[in-house]
Order: sequence, then C-alpha cells, then structure tokens
Amino acid sequence: MTTEPSSPPAFSTADLTEMHRRMLLIRGFEQRVADLYRDGEVPGFVHLSIGQEATAVGACWPLSPADVITSTHRGHGHCLAKGLDPLGMFAELMGKDQGTNRGRGGSMHIADPKLGIFGANGIVAAGLPIAVGAATAAQLRADGSVAVAFFGDGAAAQGAFHEALNLAAVWQLPTVFFCENNGYAEFSPASTQHAASLEQRAAGYGIDYVAVDGNDVAATAAVMGEVVLAARAGRGPAVVEAATYRWHGHYEGDPQRYRSADELHAWEARDPLLAQESRLREAGVGDDEIKALESSVADELDGAVEAARRLASPAAATLTDFVVHARPARPEPPPPREDAPVFRTMDAIRSALETELATDDRVFVAGIDVGAGGNVFGLTRGLAEQFGMRVRDTPISETAIMGLGVGAAMAGMRPVVELMYLDFLGVCFDQLLNQAAKLPFMTGGAAEMALTVRTQFGAGRSSGSQHSQSLEALLAHIPGLSVVMPSTPADTYGLLRAAIQDPNPVVFIENRLLYGMKGPQPPSDYILPIGKSAVVRPGTDVTVVSVSRMVHEAIAAAERVGDEGISVEVIDLRTVAPLDVAPILDSVHKTSRLLIAHEAAIPFGIGAEIAATVARDGFWDLDAPIERIGTAATPPPYAPELERAWLPDRDDIAETIRRLVAV
Repeated sequence: MTTEPSSPPAFSTADLTEMHRRMLLIRGFEQRVADLYRDGEVPGFVHLSIGQEATAVGACWPLSPADVITSTHRGHGHCLAKGLDPLGMFAELMGKDQGTNRGRGGSMHIADPKLGIFGANGIVAAGLPIAVGAATAAQLRADGSVAVAFFGDGAAAQGAFHEALNLAAVWQLPTVFFCENNGYAEFSPASTQHAASLEQRAAGYGIDYVAVDGNDVAATAAVMGEVVLAARAGRGPAVVEAATYRWHGHYEGDPQRYRSADELHAWEARDPLLAQESRLREAGVGDDEIKALESSVADELDGAVEAARRLASPAAATLTDFVVHARPARPEPPPPREDAPVFRTMDAIRSALETELATDDRVFVAGIDVGAGGNVFGLTRGLAEQFGMRVRDTPISETAIMGLGVGAAMAGMRPVVELMYLDFLGVCFDQLLNQAAKLPFMTGGAAEMALTVRTQFGAGRSSGSQHSQSLEALLAHIPGLSVVMPSTPADTYGLLRAAIQDPNPVVFIENRLLYGMKGPQPPSDYILPIGKSAVVRPGTDVTVVSVSRMVHEAIAAAERVGDEGISVEVIDLRTVAPLDVAPILDSVHKTSRLLIAHEAAIPFGIGAEIAATVARDGFWDLDAPIERIGTAATPPPYAPELERAWLPDRDDIAETIRRLVAV
C-alpha cells in the first residue's frame, strides 16, 4: 500500500539550522575529497554524493545511536549524517592507520558499528539483507530500534533487494528501505532499467511506500520521522523513495557522456542547500548567521584534512591484523568414554543447538524449514516449540538468509543460519565472500561476526550434480572464513558448540551420509578447539590425511592393509580452515609417506594445499611422492554406476597405500 505523508511538522529554527549544518558538512567533505582525489592524496575509487545531501540528513534525522544503517558505495553522506567523525573519515580515505577503519576499508567500505553504521558497501544491494539481519536482532531483543537500508534505484534490479523486502515483510521487521533515486544506475537512466516502479514493487510485497522530494531536507525528515515511528511501533517495514540527483559522475573521473549539461544545470538549480537557506531566512535566520555557520563548518573540515595528512599509514607488520578475531583458547578434552551412552550424529547436532540456545540468549537459528518443519532431515525437530521466535523459518531466499546472519552478528547476536545444501552456496556467495569474511577486516576489527553457517553435502546416493558437491576448498580459500568438517558424532557436538561460541564466521559442513552414524556421547560441556586435527589411528609406515566421511574410508583401508603388515597413521583434519599442519608434518617425519584423501575433486582441492605445504616444510622426510585421492574432475554424476566410479572409497585408498609402500 502507499502511505501519503502528512503535513511536515513545524521544525524549530534550531532543528532547521542543524539540518543545514549537517548538509554543509557533507557538501564540504565531498568537495574536499574531490580535490584530494584529484591531487592523488586519496587512492582507489571514490563515489561522491554532492547534490544528495538532503536525503542523507533527512533520512538519518529521526535515528538514534542504537538504530542501524547500511549504506552504498556512495556512502560518505550517510555516515556523516549518522554522526561519524570527519577527521576519521578523511584519514580512512587517505589510508591512514588512525582512519575510521584503520585504513582497511577506504571510501566504499566505511563503517562504525558502535554508531550503528554497518557499512558502506561496494556490492550493489548487499546492505539490504544485512539491514534485515540488524532488524531481526532488534525484533528479538524488543529494544525498539530500527534498521535503515540505503540503496540506489539500480539496486532494485538485484535479487538481494527482493529477498530482503520479502523476508522483512514476512517477519514484519522494523526496517526502512530508503531509495535515493538519482535517476541513474551507473551510466544508465533508471527509465531503461525497470519494468515496474518501486511503488509497484513495494505493493507486491505488501509494504508501505512513501515518495518524497529528496532535495527537501525538512520534508524528508518529516516523512522519515513518521515511517521510523511506525517501524518502532511494530508496523513492519516500509519503502521510502526520495527523488534526488548526483551532481558528479558515477565515480570521480566519469566522463558523463550519458547525460546533458542542461539536465545537470536544471538539478543544480534545485540545490538542497539553497532551498534550506531560503527556509532558514523565512524562519528569521539572518545572512550573517548563515555565513558564520558555513565558515564554522569549513574551518572544521579544513582542520580535519590537515590533521589527517599528519597521521601515519599502517605499518606493513600489521598486514594480517583484523582478519580473524582471537578465538578462545581451548584445551583438547579427553575423548568420550567407550562405555558412554550411544548417540547419532543427528542427535549431536540437535543437542549442540539446544544447549547453545538454552545457555545464550544471543543465539538464534534460522533457515528454510528449520522451525515448524524441523529441518529437511529432522535435525531441528522440536526446537521451535521450545525456543519460539529464536528458531525461525525463512522463505527460500539464500541471500537473505546469509545476509540475515551477517547483520544479526554485527548487531551482537550469535546467529546459526542454515544453507540447506552446500551446492546452494553459489546462490548466496556474496554474503560470505564479500560481507561475512571481509567486514571484520574492512572495519579494522570493529565489526562483530559470530556467525555460524550450518550446511551439508554427501555423494553416494545419486543426488546428482547440484546436490552432491564437496566445496570446502572454495570456502577455505577465503581469508576470514573458518571451515569445519566433523567426522564423528562426538566431534560434531564439540565442534558445533565451538563454532557457535566463536567470534568469527564459521561454515560448519556436515556429511548427510553420517547423520545416522552412532558413537559414544560426550559430556554436555564437551567443546573441541577449532583448528586442531586429530590422529585417529596411529601408524608408522604411511600417513593418510582425510576429513569428514572419508576419514572412515581411510580407517577401513588402513585396517585392511594392516592385515598385510602395513602400519597406517590416519589424521582427521576436523577443521579445513584454519589448517592444522603440525601434526601432519610430525607424522610424515615418522612415516616418510603421505596420502591425502577427500571427497572433492582433486584439482585445486585441499589436498593440493596440504601437499604443497609438506613438500616445502617436510621435503627431506619424504621417501615417496605425495599422493592425492579425490573425485574425478567432473560434476557429480547421477547414474549409480558412474557415481561409484567417480567417488573414491576404501579400495582406492588401500591400493594407493600399497603403491606408496612399494616405492
């Protein structure tokens, strides 16, 4: 539905003056950045918001420090309007160590979670699902805060836009989707980009829609005041579309051949600062006061630029800082007793989730059919009845689910979100690759990211090419992500609890063929350290390194060749990233032979990384070439005969062990 704005409230003269000051701050900041960029003092890409000052100030006017915004690549104005310090921002753009984000974010990634600024973003529409996550945290806490997601008109063509709006509408989240419609998606006129208006799209999701003159700061502030108040009261999300215009190109240096000088001049004549000056004069503010305000802001900005210039750049020795938050130091607990009660891997998952939900109010579980449906494999059955809104069914929207996790984690929650199949990673990869993994680093360590992504894989049941892939190497290649792959029920319980408690984003990969596996149940306080492998079978002749289900194939092969007098040591990685190399090197020092077995394709798999590391650090211990076992370099086949030929097993491992010993 469409909500018509009521008459603008009678803002006080002090309010109108403060609005003008904030717009002057944004305009002056951007003008100085343009000069600094021209002179080579600001590197990288710069996208300025000159002409759009009223949208930033008006949209942020009713927000409190507890409210959250997500921004765009053109985000300087939003950050300033939400209260970020110009000095820190200048320093950040100059790449200084005392910049807002320690010189790790730059123009497109400025953020300050302490102020509710969850980040400008270089990926179009990526901030919308993150805002949904922040709003979910607000709803669960019932703290009355809201999330405002800034986006440009071009973002409405992104799937993330639609997934975010739909999830916010379904859950009635306190989210305001604020569109700065400046008429252009990069170089293309908005009229050529969309078959339906934003108002029609909002109506399609049952979301209130309001249009406003984005060059009128008071009108924008009035509309946002009403919309934010409604969101705080539980009326759900809204879309606000502010018509505005950027005076500079899409980026600094843009030749702007796609628009005419007459069009630009027409919009410049509607300068939001000049319009506000007129309003101030009508309110009785004299020209001298206006000039004094302009002078004060100019002096503040000039001083900030000079101060930023004097700051030091980050030291090269700090290059690896902020990639991961320090994780708790955990000793390796003793294994569960052999006479302990027996439970299954599926029981371990449910028990770990139940324990964390019961002991930490920050934990919640979300995903497709994880609530009422109890998960497609029945792993979360009963948790929704026990924990209510903290176990939540989502639409089939993988990007929204991952963004929900990112935003909620930044808001201080400990979300556990489910990706139903690992193969579906491609649908939502941006939120892991460019958001979860990078935001702690790009914010100089300021962003929290205690996010757990549960997912599963497993070949051998003719599930076909899109439901069988082992993609751990793809995830392990991304700095900032941890990747865990347990092989036993006890390890599943201990590592899942550790993942949920970890301050870093963890992708927890289960093998569905192990869900029914039985093993001894550890005590309820059993937690394993992330990043530690385990020797699960000692031996002296050959080292076999494996992970997940293939560990059991390796053990079976080791027992088979053991009858032939070959002693095999089997190492279970348990964690793929970070990789625990020391036990592998120690074992190879003893056995002089190495075989790596995994369920993924051999080329570029984790076996290649392990082999390269051992070849470098344990070369003189080797008495035979390093061997790797994995699937053929094809997509997983459907026909059972082909799948058996494609998937390695204990026979392949045993044959390779014999060949290694014979060298």
